[in-house]
Amino acid sequence: MKEEYDVIIVGGGPGGTTAAYYAASGGAKVLLLEKKRDIGFPVRCAEGVGEAGLKEFLNPDPKWAVNKINTYRLIAPDGNIVTVKNKEAGYILNRRVFDYMLAERASEMGAEILTRMYVNGIIINDRTVSGVRCEYLGKKFSIRSNIVIGADGVESRVGRWCGIKTNIKLRDIETCVQATISSKKIESDKIDFYFGKKIAPGGYVWVFPKGKNLANVGVGIAGIYTKNPERKSPLDYLNEFLNKHYPDASILTRLAGGVPCAEGLKRIVADGLMLVGDAAHQANPVTGGGIVNAMKAGRIAGKVAAEAVLKQDFSEKMLREYPKQWNNTVGEINKKFYRMKKVIFGFSDKSLNAIAKSFNETSPENLTIKDIFVGALKKHPPLVIDALKVFK
Repeated sequence: MKEEYDVIIVGGGPGGTTAAYYAASGGAKVLLLEKKRDIGFPVRCAEGVGEAGLKEFLNPDPKWAVNKINTYRLIAPDGNIVTVKNKEAGYILNRRVFDYMLAERASEMGAEILTRMYVNGIIINDRTVSGVRCEYLGKKFSIRSNIVIGADGVESRVGRWCGIKTNIKLRDIETCVQATISSKKIESDKIDFYFGKKIAPGGYVWVFPKGKNLANVGVGIAGIYTKNPERKSPLDYLNEFLNKHYPDASILTRLAGGVPCAEGLKRIVADGLMLVGDAAHQANPVTGGGIVNAMKAGRIAGKVAAEAVLKQDFSEKMLREYPKQWNNTVGEINKKFYRMKKVIFGFSDKSLNAIAKSFNETSPENLTIKDIFVGALKKHPPLVIDALKVFK
């Protein structure tokens, strides 16, 4: 480990490793620091991605893209099922293998990667971020850099240390609990989403099959419902769902975490600093999906960082090219999704049942997710326009 780098990246998730890859490929000297023992583990993710977004970066490989699925089912509170057979597939990943591969790819491009490096502070000189303070097995280090990229997840401290307000409103944080289960009842060719106030208030339950008899099953509850009158925790909701739908299930792993289903941060750069992925609230506000969005943000941030190194300009003005490109693409889409989210997750069970019933006569081959959003939002014309633009 050197004493100085062009770019230091804090966090080894898909956003961080993608930023490392593109910054290094642009000629920057890059160091990526991950506090965990292993890149990609433990996995706090449902592990689902869309085909189009994934293929912007990589061709799916069975080593880590373990299940390809074209059929989606949305289950209303009364059990009514809306089935969509999408032309575009979804992939369920093995994140541990996938994240290792992304890190290896960045390393091959020249980025240095160190795990078990706990970043506990930022070096700031003349209001400019110029490195990090970290600790490895009790030994403390100060490493200087021209740019620090914070890709340290929803718990991100990097932004806060630099004066950026990264707090999330309670209604915009999903408290999620997931189990990887083994069960003979799992249908490996379908992704299921369950809705309703009794099973997932302000969110939904997902079933993402990873192959034969294996699936990630989780529940996300909006923050405002975590103190519900019934005093039920997200884990209670998940256990009730598993007992009802998969009574034979063996629980192989169980995990929990927070997902920011919020508007993106208004400020994601400062002098010598950029924030990427969940640290910048860049997940889809409706679904909470953040893998591909983090990679897209990492690609932009990495390229801008490399350009800044070439120009030897690390000012906020220079780095604003990153949020400019982000907002012109995914950021603008996320703003529309956030407006839709505020209505969608306010639907009563009665409304959800009526929406599902309205699609009973539509064949799965002729139905799209866009149709469902437009149908659900028909009483809100401005949001219908948003939906049409998002799914164009």
